[in-house]
Amino acid sequence: MFGAVREQVETIFREDPAAKSVVEILFCYPGFHAILLHRLAHRLWRWRLRLLARMVSQTSRLMTGIEIHPGAQIGRRFFIDHGMGVVIGETAIVGDDCLLYQGVTLGGTGKEKGKRHPTLGNHVIVGTGAKILGNIFIGDHVRVGAGSVVLKEVPAYSTVVGIPGRVVRSREDCADEPLAHGKLPDPQGQALEDLAARVQQLEDMVRAFSEEQRRV
Repeated sequence: MFGAVREQVETIFREDPAAKSVVEILFCYPGFHAILLHRLAHRLWRWRLRLLARMVSQTSRLMTGIEIHPGAQIGRRFFIDHGMGVVIGETAIVGDDCLLYQGVTLGGTGKEKGKRHPTLGNHVIVGTGAKILGNIFIGDHVRVGAGSVVLKEVPAYSTVVGIPGRVVRSREDCADEPLAHGKLPDPQGQALEDLAARVQQLEDMVRAFSEEQRRV
């Protein structure tokens, strides 16, 4: 248990420049509390003490605002930044070294049975308010932009943005780059700009044709 606490503290120092001391992390980081309580709840779940596991997870939810079902499988060095509103479903699987921001949902799409929540590979970053829904696989080193809704599988080393989520970048050489929230491509916005430019071009052509007709 002590080893897990130390590893989690080291992860927070690595991922959050605002962390100033171990004492601050121990008392003031809800993501830290939620992860440790989930480790306990998940162990109880595997021991088939299901009601007790749910009670621990609900206590964690009340304390932190983060809801992680005790059945979810969470890898090592997992970090939830800020954390309020994060929801992780029962059959979700999260790999090692993943980072989630506040408001993220790893959820299902209906009332289907069995595996119904997403699987995240290693080194995945999911931006604020993003939703990843259904039994889909998100590859290693994927970056999901803030507010995106991902409904289909995403290959490794990709950046996904939009509703529904679209792959806008796929490069192995940017695997270690942070998720630059303010510099992500906007495919919908770009499409509108292209459309406006085309409309302007057509208007210019019509205007030129009309002037030529008047001269004739």
